[in-house]
Amino acid sequence: MKKIMITGALGQIGTELVVKCREIYGTDNVLATDIREPEADSPVNDGPFEILDVTDRDKMFELVKDFEADTLMHMAALLSATAEKNPMFAWDLNMGGLMNALEAARTYDLHFFTPSSIGAFGDSTPKVNTPQVTIQQPTTMYGVNKVAGELLCQYYFTKFGVDTRSVRFPGLISHIKEPGGGTTDYAVEIYFKAVRENHYTSYIDKGTFMDMMYMDDAIEAIIQLMEADGAKLETRNGYNLSAMSIDPEMVKEAIQEHYPDFTLDYDVDPVREGIAKSWPDSIDTSCARGEWGFNPKYDLESMTKLMLDAIEAKEKATK
Repeated sequence: MKKIMITGALGQIGTELVVKCREIYGTDNVLATDIREPEADSPVNDGPFEILDVTDRDKMFELVKDFEADTLMHMAALLSATAEKNPMFAWDLNMGGLMNALEAARTYDLHFFTPSSIGAFGDSTPKVNTPQVTIQQPTTMYGVNKVAGELLCQYYFTKFGVDTRSVRFPGLISHIKEPGGGTTDYAVEIYFKAVRENHYTSYIDKGTFMDMMYMDDAIEAIIQLMEADGAKLETRNGYNLSAMSIDPEMVKEAIQEHYPDFTLDYDVDPVREGIAKSWPDSIDTSCARGEWGFNPKYDLESMTKLMLDAIEAKEKATK
């Protein structure tokens, strides 16, 4: 990878992916794009940025060509809970944007990455240690989009030889950008509320387990996969990834190691709880570990300390 274009660069993953790629490959060699301008304090502002609606194929092709990109990382998407509120828009954005990105990759011979998700699984999927290859019958529009996206990536690799690579991300936890629109967002919000209010009301119920991963591990996984020898990759639709399987009570207990008076109660959102219940409790990551060396660094305890320390520092800096 020498010249990288990233769509959805202002999103939760995109923002940190841009920063890391510029650190590794050079600021001027990473073009960030999104449908809106970055805020004044966004770290994306330190290098090239262009406005891009990913449903505009001509504009996407123009930017790829003018930037002379050799790699396209397509991160733009409507997330699970938001997509469920507006399924037709989600289909148009998520699938239309992905098709445009895959066509750009085919036309300009690009290395290609786009994320899938644990949302690609559904009620009929084995709940514990979910296999890499298994039943995928999601019950949400977001999940349908992700399954279709996985199949398209496999198709473009098999039919056209496009170097497609993908991972099924779990919930991602980060202090850099507060989340919006995801079912797993409680696992980020809880840390901000712990620092600010010493209390959190969870919309996900106790005993509802979901896979999670610290954002630094997620960004490292993307880069590690993209740098891996393609001849060793047997999976082109999306590798299972996870670092931990947790429920709100486990996060509470981890926070209480640092904030003993922290309290947690529940006001369960039936929509997001229903989505969470349709996903696996834990997934098997052996294919990613075996084929390209996936090895997350952070567990719940180490991640909790990092999250609380970082948010505390931010809060002090703004006072």
